Amino acid sequence: VQLQAYGGGLVQAGGSLRLSCAASGLTLNYYAIAWFRQAPGKEREGVSCLSKDGGYIDYLDSEKGRFTISRDYAKNTAYLQMNSLKPEDTAVYYCAAQRYFCSRRVQAYEHWGQGTQVTVSS
Repeated sequence: VQLQAYGGGLVQAGGSLRLSCAASGLTLNYYAIAWFRQAPGKEREGVSCLSKDGGYIDYLDSEKGRFTISRDYAKNTAYLQMNSLKPEDTAVYYCAAQRYFCSRRVQAYEHWGQGTQVTVSS
């Protein structure tokens, strides 16, 4: 089972990035998918989550209206579209999957991607 996160990079404030999370060995249809991030010296925090059936989506208040989580069933890949990026969005971003419900708890997730660095310059 593997989740591979990619798509990070260096972008100026106000720019956009789309992160991808490609799954192998598991079918994302049967999992709640989340994106977390961890900035230097800070705890890992949940950014967004998409439920198994797609009927529930959770975002941090600071990301509402700027970030969009989605999933392509055919490609078995999840995405995080990030617009209007701010320097405080700088972090390593991780995708994660769990069989049950969306949660902001790191411990709730069984499977993790390796992380992709997002750096937003001012």
